[in-house]
Amino acid sequence: MDEPRIANFKLARHPSSVPCARTLLRARLGEWRAKQDTVADAELVLSELVTNAVRVRAPGDRMVGVRIECRERGGLLRLEVSDAGKGSPEVRSPGEEETCGRGLLLVSSLAYRWGVKDRLMGVGKTIWAELVAPGSVPGPSETEVAAVNVRAGQCVRVWGGWQAVRSVRSERYASGGLAVVIGLEDGPALRLHAAEPVLVRDAGQAPGMGAAVVTVPARE
Repeated sequence: MDEPRIANFKLARHPSSVPCARTLLRARLGEWRAKQDTVADAELVLSELVTNAVRVRAPGDRMVGVRIECRERGGLLRLEVSDAGKGSPEVRSPGEEETCGRGLLLVSSLAYRWGVKDRLMGVGKTIWAELVAPGSVPGPSETEVAAVNVRAGQCVRVWGGWQAVRSVRSERYASGGLAVVIGLEDGPALRLHAAEPVLVRDAGQAPGMGAAVVTVPARE
């Protein structure tokens, strides 16, 4: 496996940072000769993540952090966007006449997987997304994804063990946000915010050694 290529940069919390992020991404991926199958999708995903980051409420002097990682000879791209805003992004299910609110739905459709994590050093959060070119090897067998990315037939880590996923459906909160209801083989169903992180693996794999993820039912 080739060594990962990584780029980090910071952007001002301003709308002009969105096209700037795309330009920087294209430049780096061109240098790294990343597979063109993923470059166009990566631009769309990064645009959505940076757009969300510049819109969050945060102190005026805080900037948006961007990290790009290229693996598998350009077949696997990981994009991370960090901001100092509070809370987690909310995946929405907008009506047909609504013109906004589809950003994370687009990310979910284009990315192999994505999720949200707290920043280890500092306030705020990091939203990450991974894109895989056709024919590339996916990431590790166990991974943390947003609840909206969980699929029937997978297993989720909950209550200290693995549970098979029997069904997945979405529903709206009264506030308009999107919730995901995950039906399990044993025990009550999980009702989570669409962006809630969940540890998953494919069914039939040997139990992993990852730490248990405690999932907390979402609140409206």
